[in-house]
Amino acid sequence: MSLADIKSKIETDAKKEAEQIIEKATGSAEEILMEADKEIQAIKENYSERFKKEEPEIANRREIVARLDVKKIELGTKQELIAESFNEAVNILASLPKQKYLDFISALLGKSMETGKEEVLVGEKEKNLNKTWLDSYNEAQKVSLTLSKEKLPISGGFILRNGDIDTNCSFDMLVSWAREDLEADVVKRLFSA
Repeated sequence: MSLADIKSKIETDAKKEAEQIIEKATGSAEEILMEADKEIQAIKENYSERFKKEEPEIANRREIVARLDVKKIELGTKQELIAESFNEAVNILASLPKQKYLDFISALLGKSMETGKEEVLVGEKEKNLNKTWLDSYNEAQKVSLTLSKEKLPISGGFILRNGDIDTNCSFDMLVSWAREDLEADVVKRLFSA
């Protein structure tokens, strides 16, 4: 046999062997793909079954969370309305007609002063409580209160200062104290059906 024949036989044998290897690999690949498809299908079916079983629970959880969110929003809205109600009470007190305002302040001063020599601090926007009014109050009540030059960021009312002790009779504080007692009633009035 010549060298060319040997070379040709080796090439032919190598091609046959390569074809067999490729054929065997293709068969193995198809087998692996079929096994993978079976596994994929089994996983899909498993997840599908689990989802069917868990779907009502998932929907129930979502519904519970949605209800909680709605309750939070309702509660926030109710709290805002309650706060607005009490803020409006402060505004109403601050906008009383002048004589009612002064009568209320006079009664409040009478109940809150201890020595009759305290300093009266009023709000920055106070229109009714001034030196003239306080002088006439002092004369009528036979006390000697003084009006402070210091103005405070309060919406109405006053703060009595006796040395280091302040008695807060601002409308904000009065309504805040009343709020503790009245809030349950306000809630009933606002939200009872």
